[in-house]
Amino acid sequence: MTSAADTLSSLLDTRFSCRAFLTKQVPREDIERMLQMGQRTASWCNSQPWQVHIVSGDATNRLRDAVYAQATSGNMDPDIPGPAEYRGAYAERRRGAGYALYNALGIARDDYQRRTEQMLENYRFFGAPHVAIITSDKALGVYGAVDCGGYVSTLLLAAESLGIAAVPQAAVAMTATALRRELNIGDDRDIVCAISFGYADEAHPANACRTNRAALDETVEWVD
Repeated sequence: MTSAADTLSSLLDTRFSCRAFLTKQVPREDIERMLQMGQRTASWCNSQPWQVHIVSGDATNRLRDAVYAQATSGNMDPDIPGPAEYRGAYAERRRGAGYALYNALGIARDDYQRRTEQMLENYRFFGAPHVAIITSDKALGVYGAVDCGGYVSTLLLAAESLGIAAVPQAAVAMTATALRRELNIGDDRDIVCAISFGYADEAHPANACRTNRAALDETVEWVD
């Protein structure tokens, strides 16, 4: 009999960031079940600060066009600033993730044009038929954003359990103007991130990319 720990471990081991999707739509009942599982996420004082816009069908294409137009204009305006700097091990892990993707796609390290083209696929949602835009109450500040991070993690595992491929995207949140305009998101909300989801294009080389995880001795200190 499979234990709960084995089931969770299997979901964690098999989940990956999908970067190429089929056009096939996910049934509404599966999306609702995924969201119901997400609602079980723990949050600070049970505040459950996340609000989610689920975009499907023609609305996905309209949002894709708007987000891509803002991204290619170079006028990024995230509600939550990105990291000031990646240093040490964090910079190494970031580079490693990038190189793993470029290697899977056959993009040379000095092929800056193709690297840029691949980066811009973020703003096409990698061809996903659905995208979730996650926002938090601005007044909750960093605690609301942290809780939304937990929600995103739960949602990714819920998706995996239902055979739905997904990719969390901070990059999309950098096009806040387009997102607010298209989805009528008020200024009282911080746009945290997006999750593009659907069914994986298993034949696409981008979906062969996998990243490593640090060993426990790099991230944990035992205090007895």
